[in-house]
Amino acid sequence: MTVFLETLRSRNSLLYIFGWLFLLSAVVSVILIFTSNKQILGINAWIKPFKFFLSSAIFVWTMAWLMHYLTEQNKVTVYSWMVIVVLVFETGYIALQAARGQLSHFNVSTSFHSVMFSLMGIAIMIMTLWTGYIGLLFFTNGVVALPISYLWGIRLGIIVFVVFAIEGGVMGAYMKHTVGTADGGKGLPLVNWSKTNGDLRIAHFIGMHALQILPLAGYYFSKSANLFMFKVKRQFYVICNFLSCKIMKIEHNNLQV
Repeated sequence: MTVFLETLRSRNSLLYIFGWLFLLSAVVSVILIFTSNKQILGINAWIKPFKFFLSSAIFVWTMAWLMHYLTEQNKVTVYSWMVIVVLVFETGYIALQAARGQLSHFNVSTSFHSVMFSLMGIAIMIMTLWTGYIGLLFFTNGVVALPISYLWGIRLGIIVFVVFAIEGGVMGAYMKHTVGTADGGKGLPLVNWSKTNGDLRIAHFIGMHALQILPLAGYYFSKSANLFMFKVKRQFYVICNFLSCKIMKIEHNNLQV
C-alpha cells in the first residue's frame, strides 16, 4: 500500500492530496452518521455525503493514476484543477444540505435551491464531457507504450464512465431516481437502492466504477497473458532441447555403426 501511495503521489500530487481530503471528509461523515439523528427521506442525512466523498476520492485517485500515461501533462494539470473545483463544490453543497437536513439533489423548493441544483448539474456535465475528452487522448499517439489489453481497459473504462455519468442527467430530468414511484421508500443498506422498484442509481453506480474495474481487468489480463506466453515458450524450449538431444544421440549411434 505504501508503494502504491508513493507512486500515486508522484503521478499527480494535486489529485493525490485532494483524494486524502475527500477520504478524511468521508471519515467525518461516518462519525456523523453514528452521532447525528438528522434524517432526509427516512435515512440518516450523512449517508449521502459519505458516499459522495468516498466516490470522489476513488475517482480522483483513479484519474491521477491513469492520466500519468498521457504525454500532454499540461492538459492533465488543467483537467485536475477543473475536477477539484467541481467536486469540492458538489460535495461541499451536499454536506451543507445534510447539515441543514435538506435535500441537495432534486430540490427546487426555493430559488436558491433551484439555482444550486442547476449549477451542480452544469458542473458535473462539464466534468463528464471533459473526462470524455481525456478518454479520447487515449486513442491518439499521446500515450506511452502500454499492453494492448490494459490500454483498451482504460479506454473502455472511461467510455462507460462517461455514458453512465450522463445517465445521471436522466435522473435530473425526472427529478427522482426511483422508477415507478416517488423517492424515499425502503432501500438496501448504505446504498439505499429501492427494494420494491427500479432504481436508476444502480446503473449509474456500475457505470461509474467501470472506470476502476475495466482498466484493472485489462492490466491483469495482460499480466496473465504474458505469464502464459512465458510458460508456453519455456515448454517449447524444453521440448526443442529434448528433441535436439535425441537427434544428436541417434546421429551419434549411426556414426558408430
